[in-house]
Amino acid sequence: MWHTVIKMAFIKEENEDVKVEETLRVKREETEEQTGLMPLKEESQELNENEEKDLYEQHHDFLTEEISVSCSQTKKTSTRKRSQKTGTRTFTCPQCEKIFNEHGDLKVHLRIHTGEKPYTCQQCGKSFTGYGNLKKHMVIHTGEKPFACPHCEKSFTEKGNLKKHVIIHTGEKPYTCQQCGKSFTQGDSLKVHMRIHTGEKPFSCQQCGKSFNQKTIFNTHMKIHTGEKPFECPQCGKNFTGKGSLRVHLRVHTGETPYTCPQCGKSFTQNERLKVHMRIHTGEKPFKCPHCGKGFTEKGSLRVHMRVHTGETPYICQQCGKTFNQNESLKVHMRTHTGEKPFTCQQCGKSFKHKKTINAHMRIHTGEQPTT
Repeated sequence: MWHTVIKMAFIKEENEDVKVEETLRVKREETEEQTGLMPLKEESQELNENEEKDLYEQHHDFLTEEISVSCSQTKKTSTRKRSQKTGTRTFTCPQCEKIFNEHGDLKVHLRIHTGEKPYTCQQCGKSFTGYGNLKKHMVIHTGEKPFACPHCEKSFTEKGNLKKHVIIHTGEKPYTCQQCGKSFTQGDSLKVHMRIHTGEKPFSCQQCGKSFNQKTIFNTHMKIHTGEKPFECPQCGKNFTGKGSLRVHLRVHTGETPYTCPQCGKSFTQNERLKVHMRIHTGEKPFKCPHCGKGFTEKGSLRVHMRVHTGETPYICQQCGKTFNQNESLKVHMRTHTGEKPFTCQQCGKSFKHKKTINAHMRIHTGEQPTT
C-alpha cells in the first residue's frame, strides 16, 4: 500500500513537472511571437519570469520535502536543471582565443588587439589600457615609493621590484645557465643571457637593419636615428641618448675612476676601457685586419686602420680642404691654422704643436740619446 502511494506521488510529480514546463514553453513562444503587444488582461494568465521561476521552485521544493526517496531518473533530471542554472560561463577572445572567467577581463584584454587606451594621465598625457596601470604610473609624478628595503634605505614603487632588489642583499642567484654555469638573480636576466649562446637578436632596427639581443640597447640605438638625446649633464649641458652614457660622462667632472687594473694600478671611468687596457698585459689582439692580418686591441683601432687599405679620408679641414683618415689627425692639423701650441716644456717654457716634438725637445734637457 505504501509503495503504491509513493508511486502515485512520483507520477503526480512528473505530470506536474510536465505541466509547469509546458506552461513555461508556451509562455516563451507567446512572448517571442507577440513582442510589443499588450499583456493579457486576465491576471491569472500572466506569469513573468520571476513568477514562473518561483512557481517551479516552490513546487519542486514541496515535493522534495514531502518525499525523500532516491530515484535515479528524478535525481539526474534535477541535477541537470541545477547545472543549467548555476553553470559557470567563460568568455573567449575572438582574436587569440584566450579564455577569461569575467567579461570585464575580456574587455580589458581586447584593448591589446584594438590599441585602445582609455585611461590617460592628466599630468603627462600618457595613456594606458587598464586603470591599474595608470595607478602604477601616477607614482612617477607623486614620487611615492611605499615598498622599502629592510636591508638598505632604497624604496620602490612596486612590490615586485622590491623582491628583485632584496636578492642583491641575500646573494641568492637561483637562475643558472645550463651551458656555461653562470647564475642570475632574475629569470629575465637568464633569458637575455641565453641569447649569447643562441645568437638570437630579436630586436631589429627598421631603419638600418641592425639587430640587438636586448630591448634597452635597441631603444638607445633608435635615438641615433631620431636624434633624441633626453639625458642632459647638469654641469656642462652635454646631452646623451642613454642614462648609462650620462652616468659615465659625469665621472669626467667628478674625477671618479672606479675600474682599476690589478696589474699596474691604472684606473678607468668605464669597465670597457679597463677590459681593453688589460689586453696590453695579456698581449691579446682580437681584432684582425682581413687585408694584412695586423691585430688590434680595439675594434675602433681596426676601423681606423682599414682606411689605409680603402683610402678613405672622411675627416675634412674646413679651411684648406685637406682630408684625413683619423679625427685626431685633423685636430693636430687644425693647429696649423689656429697657431695653438698645447705642449709646453716645464723647464724652459717653450711650446709645441705636436706631442712627438716636445718629446724630442725634452732630450735636450735630459741628455737622453734618441733610439735608432
